[in-house]
Amino acid sequence: MQSIDGNTVVITGASAGIGRATAHAVATAGANVVLAARRLDRLEDIATTLEREHDITATPVSTDVTERKQVDELVEAAVDEHGALDALVNNAGLVFEGEVETMDDEDYHTMMDVNTDGMFYASRAALPHLKKTDGTVVFVASFAGQYPRSSNPVYAATKWWTRGFAHSLQGQVGGDGVAVSVVNPSEVRTEFGSGRGEQSKDRYDEGAVTDPEAIGAAIRFMLRQEDVDTVSEMNLYRRDKFETF
Repeated sequence: MQSIDGNTVVITGASAGIGRATAHAVATAGANVVLAARRLDRLEDIATTLEREHDITATPVSTDVTERKQVDELVEAAVDEHGALDALVNNAGLVFEGEVETMDDEDYHTMMDVNTDGMFYASRAALPHLKKTDGTVVFVASFAGQYPRSSNPVYAATKWWTRGFAHSLQGQVGGDGVAVSVVNPSEVRTEFGSGRGEQSKDRYDEGAVTDPEAIGAAIRFMLRQEDVDTVSEMNLYRRDKFETF
């Protein structure tokens, strides 16, 4: 496996959960990180910790992934700061659960805007730079993107889109040396769902479901593949998932 020491990795949704865990995971391997999310204060705290613990450069950039201009500026900031871009982790996402017949337009469009448009904007901005470095795009999809979900059909559809877009993108840019990988977690103990209702970290006891550090380690594994290889897709579920599904 190749070293990512000194590489530059942009991570969206980096202020908590899988994004924050991924930042720590790649920083332990020496990668510099550019942290993107809307909550700048959180990003600044994480950046300070990362630089102190891992002796890397961590750059916080306030970013709303639904705003194309902000996403373009995020990637430009990463390249201006480090001279190149080696990886993009498309992690930002959210879910609103509810019946389709009673879901309002705002919830529908917010999920679509964040979970699909945000990943498209970030990928489009990053690709010209990743082609220069034989870089990697990682998409954080979901168990919900593989199996029908009665509790959140719109969210599930966005994750089916994520997987379809990622695999088709690999067909388009693989010949240019860019790797495209997808990771599919099931339940993860994070703040996911905090927009409304109970957070997953409060819903599940410690050790009952996957911790975000496991997803971060999986993403680091994807980034460390030799230039000729890519991890197309990885499912990372708790061991009893299919007993309760």
